[in-house]
Amino acid sequence: MVVGSSNTDMVIKTNRLPAPGETVLGGTFFMNAGGKGANQAVAAARLGGAVSLICKTGNDIFGKEALAGFKKENIHTEFIFTDPILPSGIALITVDDNAENCIVVAPGANASLRVYDIEKIEYLIVQAEIILIQLEIPLETVSYIAAFAAENEMLVILNPAPACELPDALLKNIRVITPNENEAEKLTGITVTDIRSAEHAAKSLHNRGIETVIITLGAEGALLFNQNRALHIPGYRVKPVDTTAAGDVFNGALAVAISKKISLEKAVDFACRAAAISVTRFGAQASAPFAHEVGAFNFTN
Repeated sequence: MVVGSSNTDMVIKTNRLPAPGETVLGGTFFMNAGGKGANQAVAAARLGGAVSLICKTGNDIFGKEALAGFKKENIHTEFIFTDPILPSGIALITVDDNAENCIVVAPGANASLRVYDIEKIEYLIVQAEIILIQLEIPLETVSYIAAFAAENEMLVILNPAPACELPDALLKNIRVITPNENEAEKLTGITVTDIRSAEHAAKSLHNRGIETVIITLGAEGALLFNQNRALHIPGYRVKPVDTTAAGDVFNGALAVAISKKISLEKAVDFACRAAAISVTRFGAQASAPFAHEVGAFNFTN
């Protein structure tokens, strides 16, 4: 079960990202379904997971389009709420020639996914095996569902994005955390620049009560820290065109792999493979691969 945001991404391709106060002339414009929660749900569903999504959209065309898209992806939508006043979330994304991006999000209805919404469906939430959450919805809601899930012995995976400081009261209910380098630094104060510094950051998070820490390292793969042991899982060499949602694909893939009861090392490798495919494609949800593609794609370590 994925709990998180649903957005519509409005994307402009440009040669380079603008500096503060600068206007640059862009190229292609397109709109895609996005939002970290929705992206991760779609990624998990395409990779063979039985996925339910808890989110909140506006009563507008973007919300209706999102709902139709989830149904096409075979995601269970009975947990999706509609805000009668606030609009659906919107993300403005610029992507440069190096596939780097900058993103500004107007959360809209995502910001009104509240604890009382979760309380209405608790009796259904407990049927899930894994809860996957992020930070594009209110922190109070994230904390509540993490505590509820942990109380009911469900495995909780937190993708701590967008980056922010998090209270220990939340972290103690997290079994698996998946920050990237920037998010790991925000959480620990340790600048992550290589495998060694990633290991220091991971150990710091582990010492705060998190059983498994996975720091994603882009093209370099990921650092897995579990049972006081650090293991670098190498990435895969591909030619990127758009890194938007690569982290979301990683997390959706990781949740599916864990649900298959394979080793953590193999689960992280599977997630790295899926994320590598996603950066060779434009868009957020549109870039998520299917299970047969992850197995068939020709990679170079």
